[in-house]
Amino acid sequence: MTTESLPRTPAELGLPELPVEARPADPAVHHVRAKLDREIRALLAYEPGTRSGADPEDLHQMRVALRRMRSVLKLSGALVGDGAEPVRAELGWLGQSLGEVRDHDVLIGHLREVIADFEVRDQAPGRRLVSLFVTERAGAKRRLIRALSSARYSTLLREVSLLTRDRSVAATEEQHDLVAGLAKPHRKLAKAVRALPADPPDDDLHALRIHGKKLRYAAELAQTSAKKKRAKRIKKLIKATRDFQTVLGDHQDAVIAAERMRTVLETADGEVGFVAGRIAERELARRAEARATWRTSWAAVDDAAQALHA
Repeated sequence: MTTESLPRTPAELGLPELPVEARPADPAVHHVRAKLDREIRALLAYEPGTRSGADPEDLHQMRVALRRMRSVLKLSGALVGDGAEPVRAELGWLGQSLGEVRDHDVLIGHLREVIADFEVRDQAPGRRLVSLFVTERAGAKRRLIRALSSARYSTLLREVSLLTRDRSVAATEEQHDLVAGLAKPHRKLAKAVRALPADPPDDDLHALRIHGKKLRYAAELAQTSAKKKRAKRIKKLIKATRDFQTVLGDHQDAVIAAERMRTVLETADGEVGFVAGRIAERELARRAEARATWRTSWAAVDDAAQALHA
């Protein structure tokens, strides 16, 4: 399939001209459909920039839209029909391709900032170090373009658009409370926090960040269905989860960067190896800073969630 035959606009997917809107009094299923409608439009809007690569933020926002759709379908997919789970799995497939490029963008951007502060004599080997990851990114970008140009991607877009319009929902499902539904992802996050030792493994903190992200996306969906007072409380929860994600995101980025520097040290020449070693030390310090503050961020999330259900 060529890119010319791919759906490029909401109209080509059969979506209405204007985004679907949901009022607080509308049933939960309408809020879910409206959310999917908004995110599939965002996916389409950021796709050209993702393909061109002119601004890495386009790829980031496309990935965010995809993750929000996956989260909605995980939490409330039953409201939009039996096709929700297969679509969620396919969004995961696309997410892998987007994530591979995004991870390189984050790493490359960070390395360039760090190296810019080094002495002049370390600038050239620093640029050679970055070029290693730029080459890797080019391969990941080619794989992403193939995915975005495939019939599989076209089918995925059409299946998501169908979920925004499916009306085969049982009457009992219409009474689903999205705000009350926030208790479940909060409980999962709290349980994961309680299970951690004093000095958690890096992978466990990464998993914690994912739990926090799911709570945030669920809160974003629930906010549209909440009345004014509860909507304000949900807004505080969204901010707290965003801050929580930032702290643990910095931790994960530092872990990945340090590990990549260790890999470079195994094969690099003296000058590049020296720069890689300096960066690894910085990343381990950044990791330690995040570990010293993440529990404070978690306390803010927990307080906001408990206030919501009080």
